[in-house]
Amino acid sequence: MENYSRARSVEQPSVCPFAGLAADTPELRVKDGSKIRNLLRFALSRMEAKRRGGEEDEGGQRVHAACPQMVFTASGKAVSKAITCAEIVKRRVKGLHQLTRLLHSTVVEVWEPLEPAAGLDSLNVSRKLPAVWILLSREPLDSSQPGYQAPGCYDNLGFSSSSSSCPPRRNRNADGSAGAAFMT
Repeated sequence: MENYSRARSVEQPSVCPFAGLAADTPELRVKDGSKIRNLLRFALSRMEAKRRGGEEDEGGQRVHAACPQMVFTASGKAVSKAITCAEIVKRRVKGLHQLTRLLHSTVVEVWEPLEPAAGLDSLNVSRKLPAVWILLSREPLDSSQPGYQAPGCYDNLGFSSSSSSCPPRRNRNADGSAGAAFMT
């Protein structure tokens, strides 16, 4: 490949793996260079009811209704960033159901020869990158589908508290059995 340079890289569009999704459902395409704070600002503004566009209330201010669903998509190096954003949104907006799909996206790279007079042809290289699609929904989803996560409880984060409405978490050993694990 020392005689070639990469001319361009084109990611093939993926079809949404969630059937029956409303056309107005926001889709956040997370890229490697996306800033988490910008993604969260947009996602939280859409998931929480804000006074922005939409219907007017009795005070004359516009009320923006919260959207019931949102989709995060990412491929390649941005997959971990999309997962992080989805987890932060789930902690800030309580009661969200999650459905995750893992698949591959195809990226076609075009390589041009450095010296066109050398008689070399341009190359098309197809690569498959891991991709993730995360659906967050206020409405219950089909719990029998693979990749479903019910709304979690983030109140105590492993600490037992009598004021918490969440069931206490049980510690598990490496082999999955309950009980205390001691180092000797």
